[in-house]
Amino acid sequence: MKPILFNTEMVRAILNGQKIQTRRIMKPQPMFYTGRKYIFKDHECPKKWEQCDNIIDTYRYQKGDILYVRETWSEGWEEGTYIYKADDKLADNPLFEYSTKLIYKPSIHMPKEAARIFLKVTNVRIANLQDITDEEAKKEGANFKNGKNVGWKEKIERTAIQRFAEIWDKTIKKSELGIYGWNANPWVWVIEFERVNS
Repeated sequence: MKPILFNTEMVRAILNGQKIQTRRIMKPQPMFYTGRKYIFKDHECPKKWEQCDNIIDTYRYQKGDILYVRETWSEGWEEGTYIYKADDKLADNPLFEYSTKLIYKPSIHMPKEAARIFLKVTNVRIANLQDITDEEAKKEGANFKNGKNVGWKEKIERTAIQRFAEIWDKTIKKSELGIYGWNANPWVWVIEFERVNS
């Protein structure tokens, strides 16, 4: 069982069945393309290298793996219990810090025993970030905001891909937007999953 991090909005999308895909930056990116092969530091792959098994086999998540979701959390009021920011309606309130003394801890520090969401990897593939379709952007949770579907006005004004691009760039450090941001169109791992019981 392996950990995977999601921010609060994406945890809510998973809980509501809206998110069944995630994209993660491929590191390292291909060094260059010769016209016939993509060259990595340790690998070569033919033109359709996204189908190259020896590259997919290097990734930490594989088809069939069970992942436990790390999310923003806090210890509960009773020993051995936990509280999750994704469930806390006060957490999105601008006056939140004054409304409760509950202090949340970053998802990276969530212990395995606090996990409540488990995902089974159903497929792993490689793609350019901008190759995402509108339907795939919806599977990424891009139609999901503040615990519910975005409104009709938002859907008319912007596509799911545009919303996904905005969500993506918010997860990238400003200093790395030129390398890994939406406009840079990096290669990414596409992980498809389904929610399962532990």
